[in-house]
Formats: sequence, C-alpha cells, structure tokens
Amino acid sequence: MAAGESSFKLILGSSSMARQRILAEMGYEFTIMTADIDEKSIRKEKPEDLVTALAEAKVVVYKGMIREKPSSEEEAREYIKGYSGGHAAVVGSVLVTNLRTGASKGGWESAEE
Repeated sequence: MAAGESSFKLILGSSSMARQRILAEMGYEFTIMTADIDEKSIRKEKPEDLVTALAEAKVVVYKGMIREKPSSEEEAREYIKGYSGGHAAVVGSVLVTNLRTGASKGGWESAEE
C-alpha cells in the first residue's frame, strides 16, 4: 500500500517543519496536533530518556549538560558561541502510537557534531 493510500489517519504531534517536510516528501497526508505542555517541566538525567519522554523535542548535549531549544534569540547566540571549538551531540527521538490499540513504538538516535 503506497504512502498516500493508508487506511489510517496520521497525526503529527510536533510543529517541526523538518518533520512535516519529511512526511510530506514521503507522500503521507497528516494532521498536525501539538500538545500544550511545558517541555521544560519534564526532567530526566539522561538525554536519551529525556528525548523519549518528550518524543518531539531535539536535545543538544554539550559538555555533559542538556541544552534544549533556546528560549530567546540571545540564548541561542550564547549557545552557538559556546560551541566554538567544541563538540555537541544532538539527540532526537520518534514515537509512534496506534490510538486504536494504544501500542507504541519508538526510539532515539544521537549524532555528534
């Protein structure tokens, strides 16, 4: 069955333009429904656990510290300046849930920059 001929409704729980573009390029039709949650209130020690819990967030790990999406342009500039001469790892995750059965499948991946 081709991507556009799915017998199920696909809901993207993220406002990420990159994720929207990927699904669209794969030929999927989908609805965007983002959760109204405070991502900063969800805390985990390990980046892998955090991205799994957030499922739609990108997390950067720099010098052992988790850096989430900057809250301002100034904070983003400080993050970028701080990476000069160092290495950061981006940790991301995907979680797919069948709303009919409740079954979920997900995973995380890390890439060092």
